[in-house]
Amino acid sequence: MTISHSEKKYLRELAEKYCEIANNDVQEECRRRFRDTNDLKHVRPPVLIDEIPWHEMDIDGELQLIIDDPAGRNIEWFLKKNLYLDKHLKCDTVFDKYFPVMKAFEYTGNGLDYNADIISTDSKNHIVSHSYKDCLKNEDDLEKMKLTEVFAFPEKDEINLSFTNDILHDILPVRLCGHGIYYAPWDDIPRYHGVENSLMDMYDRPDFVHKIIKKFTENFEYYMTQMENLGLWDAEGLTVHCTPAIVGGVPADDYEVGDYRLKDIWFRSMAQLFGAVSPEMHYEFDLQYSLPLMEKCAYTYYGCCEPLDNKIDMLRKIKNLRKIGVSPWADVTRCAEQIRGDYVLSNKPNPANVAIQTDPDVIRAEIRKTAEAAVKHGCPCDIVLKDISTVSYKPQNLIVWANIVSDVLDEYYN
Repeated sequence: MTISHSEKKYLRELAEKYCEIANNDVQEECRRRFRDTNDLKHVRPPVLIDEIPWHEMDIDGELQLIIDDPAGRNIEWFLKKNLYLDKHLKCDTVFDKYFPVMKAFEYTGNGLDYNADIISTDSKNHIVSHSYKDCLKNEDDLEKMKLTEVFAFPEKDEINLSFTNDILHDILPVRLCGHGIYYAPWDDIPRYHGVENSLMDMYDRPDFVHKIIKKFTENFEYYMTQMENLGLWDAEGLTVHCTPAIVGGVPADDYEVGDYRLKDIWFRSMAQLFGAVSPEMHYEFDLQYSLPLMEKCAYTYYGCCEPLDNKIDMLRKIKNLRKIGVSPWADVTRCAEQIRGDYVLSNKPNPANVAIQTDPDVIRAEIRKTAEAAVKHGCPCDIVLKDISTVSYKPQNLIVWANIVSDVLDEYYN
């Protein structure tokens, strides 16, 4: 970790600009809007753009990085990325009033291997297509699975904190941050067993599928416990599926300053593969196994790309459910009719509308449908454009989208 005097001066100048943004009155309104939404108040929906194809977004060299040292480059990227967001994408992005240094940890594999054919259309894009081979054909293969072990490295944390503090300490506070929970077993299982096999075996070999998901559940519970014991979880400054985790009741009332516990944090889960299965099978092969894990935590956010408009009743089995993902493939009106004011409707507009070119009428109609449904049924709501694999190297597409969404919401919310 070595940077020159001029590089340090350059980072401090960026940090001063970031600090001004993070501490302005607009930011306080953004934080309040997210807290109110997550506390189930019916306010103007916060709007975010996330999972951006950054390799396509540079405007006039604003995202070019000049520092070679990896740790210094990480600071540079954090600051430049957020300055870019504030300048060009006028949404409700929450900029923390500190620089996060993430707690260092590693974990072992689970003993299973996967094999896939990969097709890429852009060498600069990490979004690629996979065709997974079946490496989990029978119970003998499943027996190879072992519990994942977690290792923390507090000595690395001290080094990282010292390096960052030396650069930013009197401009931007530096905070050692833990991590959040993300559990998506049905994203992982098809990597080992194949997508078609995973779906067909729920019908042809249900007992085998139950053994698979039971093993994955036991492994993740063990992982959760280790992370808690090592003090690696966090409740502050995190995002829960692209949205800030700001909410009342977190951490729990009996929390004392120190390491966060499971009951102080959100649980995040989904079963994207299950867009193709019935509510009954969805519960049988996913939700019933995740429920005990969810109930260890303060709140649960469920759903991603899978349409859940016919599964809201099933999700009500989650006692601490607070937010439901409503994907572009779900009927947002039908979801709002069922969600009402009981949960946050986290709407995900269609990223295809910014992938090649923008059609303002299409974007406007999509957001109006969401706003009308949320207002009519009293739904707390946020709107998050995500899964943006490409904008065809036209950053303007996202700028146009953000401006249109803001204009539409002005029509429905004072």
